Amino acid sequence: MIFRTTNPRATRPTLRKVRSTTALRPLRHRLDPAKVEEIPFRASDGVRLGLTRVDPGDRDRPAVLLLHGHTASADMFLLPETRNLVDVLLDDGYEPWLLDWRGSCRLPYNETGGRYTYDDVALYDIPEAVAHIRNRIGDRPLFVVAHCIGSLTLSLSMTAGLVPGLAGVVSQGVFLTPKLAGRTSLSMTLAGELLKSRIDHIPVDFRKVGLWSKYTPLFALASRKASCPDPTCQILHNSAWGTGASLFVHEHLTDTTHGRLAELLGPAPLWILPHLRRIELARTVVRWHDTDHRYRALPQNALDAAARIDTPVLLLAGSENGLWLDSQKLCHDVLARRRPELDVTYTEIPGYGHLDTFLGRGAALDVFGHILDFLGERR
Repeated sequence: MIFRTTNPRATRPTLRKVRSTTALRPLRHRLDPAKVEEIPFRASDGVRLGLTRVDPGDRDRPAVLLLHGHTASADMFLLPETRNLVDVLLDDGYEPWLLDWRGSCRLPYNETGGRYTYDDVALYDIPEAVAHIRNRIGDRPLFVVAHCIGSLTLSLSMTAGLVPGLAGVVSQGVFLTPKLAGRTSLSMTLAGELLKSRIDHIPVDFRKVGLWSKYTPLFALASRKASCPDPTCQILHNSAWGTGASLFVHEHLTDTTHGRLAELLGPAPLWILPHLRRIELARTVVRWHDTDHRYRALPQNALDAAARIDTPVLLLAGSENGLWLDSQKLCHDVLARRRPELDVTYTEIPGYGHLDTFLGRGAALDVFGHILDFLGERR
């Protein structure tokens, strides 16, 4: 026989061990447990999500929904070792809500190989969380503060008209116009093509995979020219999951936060890369599903549908953002030219990178004031 058929399943990468529970990993915080309400919440496509309300003690405050980045979780807004964003919002008279959308490391989906695209987050997770919160808060104002991919997918929901009437949106890192460094984009493409037949994710915790695992070469590459000996820090700060970018300014993290990086950020799934590459190459947020009628509510190109944005937007970015570069400034300039009627402002945080705008020891002084000023002018 000249030709031999192969079992397609044999060429697939081995998925991680499936977790039998759908329970969320507990949040770590220093709040009174009686004030933290964990709400059972599933998207309408059946996916278990996490929705948390922090009870401020009175019912007349504006609400603020916090959206984390991909592989992060609501924990990034609740760091007990620093003055965190939830602390600041509570002290300034707001009611915080936190959504663990399906890319959260508190949920099992990134660890089991469960597949989704950012279309699912924009169509199901964010709009349905917003609808649930509005059912609870009535006609009180609702703001959103979103980070990284949480912000990017929010832009798709907004330009689809799925979350109308928000009081204001703070977008950190990236919004409508993603822009990666050339080497980061190339590394992302190569990783997706070269590694997809061997692995389906890039881990961050070397202690879990071990020295003799197939992931060791990735950690070894990430360690080149690294100033920190910690493997998790190397693959995040020095490499951003192998892309060659940097996720934070190292000296901005406390020792405690630095030691928690493997808890705060989970493995990066490679199967999401095709959608992310399409978005980055288009330099705007684009829909992945072109033939599935369920996703027709989402615009094919979010930037072309930007006229549907009906709320003020603050674009935040650290001047040293090593992942998304000057995406936010680009977004502001593009919208000012194409949609001057929109209320969009841009603020750059000197000396900050990407994640440290929320995780940094000085973020309460250097970053959160800009958020409070924006919210306060519109509450």
